[in-house]
Amino acid sequence: MRIGEVAEATGASPRALRHYEQAGLIAAERAANGYRLYDPAVVVRVRNIRRLVEAGLTLDDVRVFLPCLDGRDVTASAPGGRNLRVALRRLAVMEERIVAQVAVRDRLAAALATALAEAEAAGGPGGIRPVA
Repeated sequence: MRIGEVAEATGASPRALRHYEQAGLIAAERAANGYRLYDPAVVVRVRNIRRLVEAGLTLDDVRVFLPCLDGRDVTASAPGGRNLRVALRRLAVMEERIVAQVAVRDRLAAALATALAEAEAAGGPGGIRPVA
């Protein structure tokens, strides 16, 4: 299969497919004209990679799942211990980022509330309200 056919069958962009290949998650042979040629079985693997990435895992995280990417839907399979540890670590990183972003948002909201109150008290820009 050529890259466009794999892209169409999986919903992944050709750029993403090249990125997966560079990351060592999929492989392609080269035709005489230089085009990438993929085994049709790569479609299942790419769909599983996309499911894991959409779930929040990085491509480095996905590498741990390589032994089970060629079967059916990887997210429906019983996870192994190493896979669970990787997913739990990724979830912890996400949680930390969410906490940090909420703190930044709260600081910005407080600064804007103060600035708007001061502007209103000084007869400044009327009608400007924080975005909900």
